[in-house]
Amino acid sequence: MKYICLIYNEESRLRAMSKDEYESLAKEHLALDDELEESGNLIASDALRPVQDATTVRLRNGNLSVTDGPFAETKEQLGGFYLIEARDLNEAIRIAGRIPSARTGSIEVRPISPDCCVQP
Repeated sequence: MKYICLIYNEESRLRAMSKDEYESLAKEHLALDDELEESGNLIASDALRPVQDATTVRLRNGNLSVTDGPFAETKEQLGGFYLIEARDLNEAIRIAGRIPSARTGSIEVRPISPDCCVQP
């Protein structure tokens, strides 16, 4: 089953890291990418640009609204993702626990729907 692991961090906390600390964290992510690719668990992963580079788009009653910035102001911002293949939620959680950013922020694990649209 496919799962997405959404990485949330406080961007201010990341900016406060020294260059060495940040580069070390980035190298850990790249090493995990290699391990998960080798094990067949990795489908895709990537980092996102800072939240100030976000643009939010809404369509309401035929009117398009475009706003600079994120969808919502929050303490932690979405900073990246891992799209993985796992046997079940337990394996997905184990993989998410290995994501280096779990130490500095949080990882939301969510199954990918096999159907086009799922009503909540």
